[in-house]
Amino acid sequence: MAERASWSLGAALRGVFGAKTIDEDTWDDLEAALIRADFGPAITEEIVDQIKAQVERYRTTDPKDVQRMLREIVEERLVKYDPTLKLTERPAVVLVVGVNGVGKTTTIGKFARFLRTYDRSVVVGAADTFRAAAVEQLATWAGRAGVEIVRPEREGQDPASVAFQTVDRAKREGIEIVIIDTAGRLHTKGGLMDELGKIRRVVEKQAPVSEVLLVLDATTGQNGLAQAEAFIEHGGVTGLVLTKLDGSAKGGFVLAVQEKTGLPIKLIGQGEGINDLTGFTPHVFAQKLVG
Repeated sequence: MAERASWSLGAALRGVFGAKTIDEDTWDDLEAALIRADFGPAITEEIVDQIKAQVERYRTTDPKDVQRMLREIVEERLVKYDPTLKLTERPAVVLVVGVNGVGKTTTIGKFARFLRTYDRSVVVGAADTFRAAAVEQLATWAGRAGVEIVRPEREGQDPASVAFQTVDRAKREGIEIVIIDTAGRLHTKGGLMDELGKIRRVVEKQAPVSEVLLVLDATTGQNGLAQAEAFIEHGGVTGLVLTKLDGSAKGGFVLAVQEKTGLPIKLIGQGEGINDLTGFTPHVFAQKLVG
């Protein structure tokens, strides 16, 4: 990879891996780099202790071994979570949730495009009816992705009824995958979760919900996770989508967020373009993160 991803630890750890030998500075620099990359204090301490123990066991003094060990440990921890999207039902219904501002609507457009590259037919439902701008934005992205959209028939229409109409259309027209946009903010968190529960109940009368994907902005790291706590607690989330990883040096957040939530990352967004959302592959990610 000629150009390093900006979330990669490459630059931060060049001094460590390029040194002549392993010494006390190695551990200080490694710890500082992992903390800066948003692994979090607990995971950082565990990883550094693990590498120290391996270095002692194998009696190595070569910093390149530290790099290999770090890569293996990161990958080992990442693969505990299954990133496979469960989309075998027909129609497969995906609810997309997340706080406003994380790039939820654009993510849906990119996800629709991603599915189209695998020749899946897709319809999106604009069930974030509280924001007219969200409906228009979703329509723009659906157009770019080349997929159908079901809009509210009137402003402020009940979100659950839009979701119902979207699934109904998929069933009538034999469309394989339904993606439903949901509200990111109501007056109370309780209201938001009630709304989500209602959408789910209405959808499940017609088809099972295959995935509930929570969109998180990688640049906000642990703060963004705190904001999304209500979704994780009450929203029935099955997987995570990390956006804006391109503008972030917080690559460690990828590992931290899975371990904190117990939820797998299923998709990652690494750019602004419509083709910039991809599936998550732990082996490839660990390789690019550590080098």
